[in-house]
Amino acid sequence: MRKKLIEVALPLEAINQASAREKSIRHGHPSTLHLWWARRPLAACRAVLFGQLVDDPSSWPERFPTEEDQDAERKRLFDLIGGHRNPESGRYERGLVQWESSNDETILNAARYEIARSVAWGQGEEPPDTPGEVLSYLQEHAPPVYDPFCGGGSIPLEAQRLGLRAYGSDLNPVAVLVSKALVEIPPKFAGLPPVNPEAQAELKRGGSWNGKGVQGLAEDVRYYGQWMRDEAEGRIGHLFPQVEVTEEAVRQQPNLKPILGQKLTVIAWLWARTVRSPNPAIGAAMVPLVSSFMLSTKKDKKAWVEPVIDAAAPDGWKFEVQSGSIGTEAEAKAKAGTIGRSTGGHCILTGAPMPFSYVREEGKTTGLGERLMAIVADGPKGRVYLPPAPEHEEIARSAEPEWEPEGDLPDNPRDFKTPNYGLPRFADLFTRRQLVALTTFSNLVAEVREKALTNARAAGLADGERLEDGGTEAEAYADSVATYMSLVVDKGADYWSTICSWHATRELIRNTFGRQAIPMVWDYAECNSLSNSAGNWSSGVEWVVRCLNNGQSFSFAKIDQADAASPKFTEPIVVSTDPPYYDNIGYADLSDFFYVWLRRSLRTVWSEVFRTLLVPKAEELVATPYRHGGRDAAEEFFQIGVGKALKAMADASDERYPLAIYYAFKQSEIETEGVASTGWATFLQGVIAAGLIVDATLPVRSEMSNRMIASGNNALASSIVLVCRKRAETAHAITRADFIRELRDALPPALKLLQQGNIAPVDMAQASIGPGMAVFTQHVQVLEADDSPMNVKTALQIINTELDTFLADQEAEYDEWTRFAISWFETHGVEAGPYGEAEILATARGVSVDGVREAGIIKSGGGKVGLILRPELPSDWNSANDPRLTVWECTQHLIRRLEDQGEGAAAELLAVLGGHADAARALAYRLYGICERKGWAEEGRAYNGLVVVWPDLVDLATSVDTSTVQSELAV
Repeated sequence: MRKKLIEVALPLEAINQASAREKSIRHGHPSTLHLWWARRPLAACRAVLFGQLVDDPSSWPERFPTEEDQDAERKRLFDLIGGHRNPESGRYERGLVQWESSNDETILNAARYEIARSVAWGQGEEPPDTPGEVLSYLQEHAPPVYDPFCGGGSIPLEAQRLGLRAYGSDLNPVAVLVSKALVEIPPKFAGLPPVNPEAQAELKRGGSWNGKGVQGLAEDVRYYGQWMRDEAEGRIGHLFPQVEVTEEAVRQQPNLKPILGQKLTVIAWLWARTVRSPNPAIGAAMVPLVSSFMLSTKKDKKAWVEPVIDAAAPDGWKFEVQSGSIGTEAEAKAKAGTIGRSTGGHCILTGAPMPFSYVREEGKTTGLGERLMAIVADGPKGRVYLPPAPEHEEIARSAEPEWEPEGDLPDNPRDFKTPNYGLPRFADLFTRRQLVALTTFSNLVAEVREKALTNARAAGLADGERLEDGGTEAEAYADSVATYMSLVVDKGADYWSTICSWHATRELIRNTFGRQAIPMVWDYAECNSLSNSAGNWSSGVEWVVRCLNNGQSFSFAKIDQADAASPKFTEPIVVSTDPPYYDNIGYADLSDFFYVWLRRSLRTVWSEVFRTLLVPKAEELVATPYRHGGRDAAEEFFQIGVGKALKAMADASDERYPLAIYYAFKQSEIETEGVASTGWATFLQGVIAAGLIVDATLPVRSEMSNRMIASGNNALASSIVLVCRKRAETAHAITRADFIRELRDALPPALKLLQQGNIAPVDMAQASIGPGMAVFTQHVQVLEADDSPMNVKTALQIINTELDTFLADQEAEYDEWTRFAISWFETHGVEAGPYGEAEILATARGVSVDGVREAGIIKSGGGKVGLILRPELPSDWNSANDPRLTVWECTQHLIRRLEDQGEGAAAELLAVLGGHADAARALAYRLYGICERKGWAEEGRAYNGLVVVWPDLVDLATSVDTSTVQSELAV
C-alpha cells in the first residue's frame, strides 16, 4: 500500500503560520458569509487534503530510488505546500497554504497536477498535462472527499478548490445551509451574468459580461440587497432618526459648539439595564447596571458617561456625556461602572451593594428595565458622543414588532446567562426596534425572491426543464438569491441584539457572538441598521458579496442533512473531517439563535432543512450533561456516538487513502496532563475500537492569543490531525515487551524523518504520537503482565518516554564536552552550580572541568561553575581555528548570530561548520525538550527558532563563499 505524504511529514511550520494569520483575514474569507463556531483554518484543510491524496516519494522507489532522491522530491512538494520563507519578514510566501494562493490558478493547478499524478501512477497511467484536462481527470478518476461533520464548510470548500468532488453532511440545519451556500450553490451558476434589470439593460445596450466564477450572482446579491435596504428605510426609517446636537450637549461638551444644531446620523444607541434599588428608603427607584462608563479610551479622544444625581430626573438620576481630559482616578472609576464580573453591583443613589443573587431575583420577579445612556453619531470628523435624548427613547419604545421568535432559551447555564436574570426567551434578546428591523428584512426576503425569479426568467434562465432537486433553473437562481439575503438577515441578528456591546477602544459595536455563548450584557449597543457604520445592513450585504467574489474555480459539491453514523455512498470515499469535541461547543443550542430567523425567511425555499421549530438536539454528538441527565450519561452518549461515526467512516473510506480526523485539545488538558490527557486518550480509544490504526499525528496551531472563548476551562489550545488507516484483519495481540521492542525499532527512523522534515521542536512531542500509536494500534491488543489490555493513556506515556530516549541517544554522536554541557544544562539551566558537582559530572563523562572550560563552554570562579551564556560568547570566534570545536558551541553561536545579526549572518556560519551543522540542529531538538520539561519558555524559544529557520539557513548557506567567510572570521 502506497504511503501518502501526510503519513510521513508535512511542512507544519508554514501551515501553522498560514493558519494563524488567516484568523485576521476578513475580506472574502468564508467566515464572513455566516458565523460558525470553531472553523478549521482553510490553510490546514487544504494542506491536509493535499497530503492525503499525494503519494510520498518513498512509495515510488522505481522513480525515486535513493533516499537523497526521495528527500529532494519531498522538499519540492513541501515548497509547493508551504512556499519559501522570507528572511526579512519571517513569513512563508507563494505556497499552497497562503491566503493569497486561494485564487492563484498557477499554484492551484500545480497542486491539482500533483494529485492527478498520484492517482494516475497508482493506476499505471501518466497524468494529463493541461489544467483543464487535469480537472476533468480528477472529477472522473479521483475519489470524492467527504466530511460528515461539515459545520461551516471549510473542508468541502478546500476539496472543491483542489478540483475534487466534495461531499459534506451535518445534522445541524444551520451548518447545512451555510455549507450549501458556500460550496453547493455557487457551481450551479458559475459564469452567469447578473439578472437584475440594470445589468441586463447594460448587456442589451451592447455591454459584455467578463465576470469570473459567480461574480454575476454576487452582483445580484448587491443589487437586491440595496433594494431591500431602500425598501426597509421607506417602511421603518422613522424608527431610526437622526440626532441633533443640542445646547445641552454643548453644555456638557463645549468642543461640540462648531456643530451645534447639526443633525447627525446615529451609529448606535447605548442602553443601560436597570434594576430596582435594594434600599427601601428610596421607594421603587430603578438604578443602572453598567459595566463601564467609558465610551472612547483612545488617547486625545476620550469620552465617558457621567451619572448625575438629580432629584428632578426620573428615579432621581440622569446620564450626561463628557469628553476630553480625564484624570487617572476618574477614568478608573468610569471603567469600573456599577457592576463587576465577580462582586455584583452597587446602587448609585445609596451605595447599597447589589450582589448577583439580588439582581437575578429581581430580574425574575420585578424584571429589569433599561435607560438610554448615550448616543453615538457620525460626526464631521469621526465619532461624536451625545447625551440621551428623550424623543429618541420614546421612538425606540414606540416600535411594534409584528412577530417575535418563539421558544425558550436552553437550560444551559454554562453558555446561556440571560435566563438567570429573567430573560428566558429568544425574543428577550432583542429590543422592540430590533425585532421590527429583523422582521422587516426577513419579510423582504420573500419579495426579493419573487423579483429575482421574474428577472431570471426575463434574462433567459430555463423555466421549463426540472432540475434534480425539483426546481427549474430560474427558480433555483431565485432561491439562491433569497438564501444569501437570509444570511445577511442573520448577520443583522448577530449585530442587532441586546448582547451586543460597545467597544470603547475601537469605537465600534461588538457582535453577539464575540464568544461561543450568550452572556449577560449590562450596557448594550443598539445598532442603527440603516446607517453606514459597522453592523448595518449594507455592510452585511457587502461581506456576502466579497465572499462570493472570492472567485475560486468551482467543482461539484453536495451537502446533505444526515447523521454521521449513516453515510450513504456507492463508491469509496476519502474522509477528512473535524468532529465536535466532547462538550466544548453546544452547536445546536447556539445555532438556534440564527435558526429562528433563517426558518422564518426560508422555510418554503428549504422546507426539508427547516422542517422543525428549532435545531434538532437529541442526536447531536455533544456531551451535554443537562440534556442527558448528568455528566456520566453525557460522556457515555458521546463515546457511543463517536464510535458509531468512526466505524461508519472506516467502512466507507477508500482503502488506498488514509482518513484525516481533527482533534481539538483543551488548554486545561495540556496544562494538567500533557499529550496523555484523558480526553485525548478516550478519543484515541474510540478510533481504535472503530477498527482504525493511527499512523501519523500532525499538530496544527491556529488560535490567536487574544481569542475570546466561552469558558476558560474550554479554551482550545491546538488541534491534532489524526491520520488513520483500517487495521488489517490479520492483526493479533502482543505483549507489553513486544510493544516496547517494536516501538524502539519503528520510532527512531520515523522521528528522524520528522526532523528531516524540519518539524518545530515545539510540535515534536505531539507529532511523535503518530508513529508510536501506529505500532500500538496495528495490534488488536497489547497485553500487560496480568493479561489485561494496555490502555491508550499508558501507551502514550510509553511513547513519550521513548521520544525522550531517542533524543537522549543522539547524544552519543556528540563530543564529550557537549555531553557534559547537556547534563549540566538539564540540572542547572543557565544558572551557576557548585564546582564539586561539576567535577563529579566531568569525571563521569570522561573529561575534566578545565577541559570543558578550555572548550569554551563553561566559566568558573568562587567555587561556582556555569555555562557561558550566549551574550558572553566571544564575538571573534572562528570555528576553523577552534582547537576543540564542540557541537554545543556551534549551536549557541548559530543562535546568537541569528538573534543578533539575522539569518544571513547565521547562514554564513552554518556554511563553514561542515559535519557539525546537522548535529547542531539535532542538539537544538534535545535542548528544547529539556526546556519544555523544565518550563524554561524563553530559553526554549531560542532552540525552537533555530530549527524553524533551518531550511532557509541551508538555502542561504549554499551561496556563501566559505573561503571569504573563514578569512573574515579570522580577522
